[in-house]
Order: sequence, then structure tokens, then C-alpha cells
Amino acid sequence: MSSYENKLSRRAFGGAVGVTAAATAVGLGATPAAAAEPPGAGSAAPLERPFQAARGRRSRRPNILFILGDDLGWADLSSYASPHIKTPNLDRLARRGVRFTDAYAGSATCSPTRFSLYTGRYPGRTAGGLAEPIADRSAGLDPRHPTLASLLKEAGYATALIGKWHAGHLPDHSPTRSGWDEFFGNFGGALEYYSKLGPGGEYDLYEGDAEYKDLRYYTRILTERASEYVSRDHRGRPWLLNLNFATPHWPWIAEGDTRESAEIVRRIEAGDARALWHQDGGSVEKYKEMVEDLDRSVGEVLKALRRSGQEEDTLVVFSSDNGGERFSYNWPLSGSKASLQEGGIRVPNIASWPARLDGGQVSHVPLFSPDWTATLLELAGTRPHRAYPLDGVSLAGYLLRGEEPARRDLFWRVRGERALRRGDWKYYRGRAGRDQLFNLAGDVREQADRAALEPARLAELRAAWERTDAGLLPYPA
Repeated sequence: MSSYENKLSRRAFGGAVGVTAAATAVGLGATPAAAAEPPGAGSAAPLERPFQAARGRRSRRPNILFILGDDLGWADLSSYASPHIKTPNLDRLARRGVRFTDAYAGSATCSPTRFSLYTGRYPGRTAGGLAEPIADRSAGLDPRHPTLASLLKEAGYATALIGKWHAGHLPDHSPTRSGWDEFFGNFGGALEYYSKLGPGGEYDLYEGDAEYKDLRYYTRILTERASEYVSRDHRGRPWLLNLNFATPHWPWIAEGDTRESAEIVRRIEAGDARALWHQDGGSVEKYKEMVEDLDRSVGEVLKALRRSGQEEDTLVVFSSDNGGERFSYNWPLSGSKASLQEGGIRVPNIASWPARLDGGQVSHVPLFSPDWTATLLELAGTRPHRAYPLDGVSLAGYLLRGEEPARRDLFWRVRGERALRRGDWKYYRGRAGRDQLFNLAGDVREQADRAALEPARLAELRAAWERTDAGLLPYPA
């Protein structure tokens, strides 16, 4: 039995003894960042407890609000022990639900992870998922492939995607061709926050498949749209909203930075294809400003949900599409976005469902994006199509019925890198081509390579990785 399974209490939740967040996490062997009490919390810090399913409670099928940050690092929230970024709204969401310490993105960059969430499968199952990430109009999600939205739509859900799609471009690819009833947002991987210009100078803000002109700050627009959607009377139908913020992805522009915006627009219009990368701009303080604005925006949407009277029966999941980038706070993890080291794929992940989940809980069970797809389908009372089996495993039994979490491997593949996690053990091969083995329970920073000391385990995990890889599409030459 792996160590994370040993950490789960099977006592009645109401009888658990509350302790501080730091004491609980340390006692369960969590990583240093997971163990830390949010900075500045003091005596007002919420009580956090090891995860315990709330069994015996029933509710109707939940509304689903799935919120993605963009390039948000694992420790960029104060509830994940950021020393300088304050995120009171997301911290409040964690206090009302479950905070996951060992959650992962489905890949190390934007569009492959979105493929894994939209389909519940490894990105390498589909041709569009091989782009890491999609950077032109040559790839996209096949509209014939079942998605979370199309399957929930068949089950009676209203579906919408607001924000960054990044799974292909018009005319062949669009959320409205893949199961979402409504789409408002951008198709590409990056855009300038005011002008909505993409890397090639194309305008990229759409309602459905038609351009929509709004030159205000992008995060404000998405927040307004999402708040309106969750406030609607859906006439008794449950709903799915994928809310995909672009924040805090580059360029490093906060609301009010109109002078910096104008300079980037000037460079884009002059043909500078790298202008949006903003490699000569940004700072730790600007990044902090953007993340805290993301937190305020999430808070506004959650407030609208509360006012609508639907909060109790809405499952809210917050995560990021991959690890942090230039200004992200990833300590103690190594690596960053685009790498299969922990810093490139481990992400903050919070779930709240007041009708079914008790608050103030912490889970150390490893999970990744496709697991949420499987979980949401089960909670909605539907299944994947037989011809497109999921690679994710449903967490519903673990979260709601106190079942043991599934024992399985977490698998990742990107060009030049490979990784597989089994329990506390991680097999990793980076671009140098050397096989490495780490025990994350005591070495989350991936510095103590155990490959020479555990050759049999290394061979076993490498073979498991290669078996999975053999079933995926090869990268194009």
C-alpha cells in the first residue's frame, strides 16, 4: 500500500479532531509548501483536516463550474504557501472544500492539457494533442471526438465555455463544434489583454464563431460573462461552465497598464512575432498583481453564484493548465512550464461542493486532469463512449463514498521527456536522455536520484511507461 493511502482517515468526519493546517499537513508527510500555514493567516487560519468522504448525503446532479488559471504555478496561491501573493477568495474556496496537494496537469503546456481535460484521455491519443502547444491553424480537436461537454450535453446539461479554448481555430475547430452550446473567448494560446491581438496580429475575441469587439481588459470581460452565466435561470437544467482565464499568462499586463499594452501592440503590428512573449517586460510584482486580480475575478464569479441560490448544488473545481513560468513561485519544486519535472506539471487544485463535500480538508492522493473528466461524467450520471475509453479515473467514489483511491500510474509524455508516477515513486527522463528515479515522499524537489540504488524499480516503471507510450500516436517527424 502506498504512503498516500495510509494517510487517509476512515473515521466519521464529525469525530475528527481539528488541528491547524500546518500541524495536519506535517503530520501526514506533506511537502513543505503544502504544510505551511498561509502567510499572514495567524490565529484566523482555517482548520484543515485529512480528507474524509462525507457519506450518506444526497443531492441532485451538480452544476459544474470548472475554472482554469493559465500558467499558474503550484505554490502561487497563499493557501499553497506563497510568501507574497494573497489570494483570499481561492483560500476561502479551499476552506469550503478540499485542497489537493498532489494534483497534476495532463501535460506540461497549455493545449495538450486542455485536450486531456476536454477528452479525459492522454493528449497523445489524438493528432491535435501532439502539438505542444498548438501554435498555428494546422491542428485541433476533431469535432467527432466525444468531449466532456458533448457527453454532458447528451445527458441533459447546458454547456458553455468562456475564455481560452486553445484546441484549434476556425473554420474547422471550435467549442461549438465539440459539444459546448455557447462559446465566448479566444481561440489561440496567447493574446494581448486589451487589443485582443494574437501573435500574428489577428484579432482573437469571439462570441460563438463571430468576432466580438470589446477592447477592455480581458480578465474583466471574462469575469462579467461568467458571472452572467452562473446567475441565469437555466430552467431546471444542470449546467457545465468551463471558465478558462488567460491570467496570469504573458504578456505581463495588469489592468490599467495601457501604456505597456500600446507598446506591445505597436510591436505586433510592426511584425514582431515575439512581442507577446514580452521577454523584456514583467516582474515578480507585476505577476503578483495579475494573480491577485485572477483571485478577485474568481471571487466575483463565486459571489454571483452565491446570489443566484445555486452555490449549494454547484461543484466548483479550480486548477491550472500546467506549472508556473518565469515569475511563478514554485518552491520547493524543480522545473517549470514545458518540463515534466514537478514544477512543470504539479498544479494547485481545489474542489468545493457544499451539498456533498465537507470543508477544510486536504487530500494527498495523486490525480491529474483526465481524472476530473471521468469524475464529472460519473457525477452527471453518464459514461464515455465505448470507442473512446478514458485514461482518467473517477474520484467520485473516493470523494463521496469513502472508497479507496484507485491504484494506477500517472503518465506523461512530451517531446524529449517522459515521466510516470506510481505511488510515491516517479520515473523521469529529461532531455539529456538519462533515466532517473525519485521518491517524492521525501524528495519532492527531485534531487536524490535513486536509479542506481533501485535498478529493478526503475526498470519496472520504465517498462510501464513504454507500454503506455506504445498505444499512443507517434509524434510527426
